[in-house]
Amino acid sequence: MRSGRVLLCALALALFVRSSAPDARAPARPAYANPVLDADFPDPAVIRAPDNYYYAYATQTRRAGKWINIQVARSSDLFHWQHSGDALPSKPSWATSTQDFWAPHVVRDGARYIMYFSAKPNGSDERHGLCLAIAVSPSPRGPFTDIGHPLKCGPGFVNIDPMAFDDPATGKHLLYWGSGFEAIKVQELTADRLSFAPGSEPVELVPPNPVKGEFPVLVEGSWVIRRNGWYYLFYSGDNCCGAKANYAVMVARSRSTKGPFVTLEQATGKAHSIILEKRGNWIAPGHNAVVTDSGGRDWIVYHAVDVRRPREDAADEINTRRVMLIDRIRWRHGWPVVSGPSEIP
Repeated sequence: MRSGRVLLCALALALFVRSSAPDARAPARPAYANPVLDADFPDPAVIRAPDNYYYAYATQTRRAGKWINIQVARSSDLFHWQHSGDALPSKPSWATSTQDFWAPHVVRDGARYIMYFSAKPNGSDERHGLCLAIAVSPSPRGPFTDIGHPLKCGPGFVNIDPMAFDDPATGKHLLYWGSGFEAIKVQELTADRLSFAPGSEPVELVPPNPVKGEFPVLVEGSWVIRRNGWYYLFYSGDNCCGAKANYAVMVARSRSTKGPFVTLEQATGKAHSIILEKRGNWIAPGHNAVVTDSGGRDWIVYHAVDVRRPREDAADEINTRRVMLIDRIRWRHGWPVVSGPSEIP
């Protein structure tokens, strides 16, 4: 009788231990700390390549006394990154004398990769026009080679921050960009993605606040994803940098790639459409990418300024050292929710 009780106790203990142990089948919760890349790495755009690495591309910076036209970094897990040099080591022939190469976005097109970016043409300044540009490479690490001419030029900061999107519902290739003090725009691309489709015209989507001086006075940095039949447009505004830096990420959604897009504010009655704003030591978070990891989790990748080190060099303007952070996106009632900027989730 005693041996039977001992056996029952042993079985109960074994069941308790088994039920208390972590489920090996459950995906492990990633452990990381922000920033995931502690260096000036503005306007990050992330893709996942067939080699199972994530590649992040960023705006031009100066490191160790040398200009890097388009930065590229690589990671196997989204949380540990290594610089991989300059994705655009040779400047376009039409922009050899300038130093402004901004906001790259890369897409895979069969055996090649296409990079869209912003650049200042020779003989110009910000008031007299920036251009959308295209470069191609056989590798996600580059080097990318410019196609020889800009895609589109125009006044001021209108033609900036391109983001290419393939619509899974129609197969069409689209380019979102903008916008200075205008609305974010979208236009269809040709099948080879190297020019705008004949007969297509830019369509205006989300504008800045029509009330002068009210947030956001400018919108930019668009990123589009499709989820459950909705197209979500993430975008940023106002000032990314400087003494008045007040960047934040907002969101709108539509049933169509070309809108009309309804902002979070319009759809829910909230006071604003912001889903990511300053918190703790991190200010001016924005210009994001959205990426889904191998476990099906959605992440927002973005830059922010660390108030403990707001400059790369002493001579730089304040709030210009923008480092790369990452946080989880969770979905509630059909809208993305971000808990960051975080130190440790």
